Amino acid sequence: MPRENAYLQVADALRARIEAGEWPIGAKLPSRARFAEEYAVGQSVAQRAMERLIIEGFLEGRAGSGTYVRRPRRRLRLVRSRRRAARAGRQFAAEVAGQGQAASCESRSQARVPAPEDIAARLAIEPGDLCVLTDYEYLADGRPVQLSRSWEPMALTHGTPVELPEMGRQQGVGVVERMRSIGIDVASAVEVPRPARATQAQANLLGISIGDLITEIERTYYDGAGRPVETADIVLADIRTEIAYEFGVE
Repeated sequence: MPRENAYLQVADALRARIEAGEWPIGAKLPSRARFAEEYAVGQSVAQRAMERLIIEGFLEGRAGSGTYVRRPRRRLRLVRSRRRAARAGRQFAAEVAGQGQAASCESRSQARVPAPEDIAARLAIEPGDLCVLTDYEYLADGRPVQLSRSWEPMALTHGTPVELPEMGRQQGVGVVERMRSIGIDVASAVEVPRPARATQAQANLLGISIGDLITEIERTYYDGAGRPVETADIVLADIRTEIAYEFGVE
């Protein structure tokens, strides 16, 4: 296996065995020397893989005794649906509170940022057209669980009270309500989820390791005429969150 990812692959293999019940909760695991021999890696690689599973909550180390299987920590469930999208940040806070944790959000906006080519294509504007760029960091009990980078065409919001998303009376209400306040009705959203591995920058912001599993979601909001009004790249740490999609049934 590639040396740079060896510990992640060993961690994935051990996690699968734990989840399959090979070692029940409370059981003591074999030594790192045995795992190193079994997976043909160095003991430091085996140790790092076990430390990864301790961080994830699958294992616990007991001084002078060894490493034991513990009950995995419950991941934070974030539900995505059309109904919930209208309430955005408020919905995040409600979901986190409902799971016994305290929610908070940090954001930073920049106006007059030229749209890169890929973002321009998603917003149906020309590359270089000016946008408002906003970076969000959503936290649960002080730990970052979700990142979002949002782009809005300034042609839609320039000179309005909602030009900067997290300023003024519409602070924290989300894209749908903000756009509605200036006469733009958001009619639909398209989301494209993709599994990925954390980059250095993403790992630093989420407090995880480089190469950890993440979910990336490309989301775009459209008005009733099919015009894109906002697009965002959302990133969630797999070890802390799970995504559930809710659909209305007619």
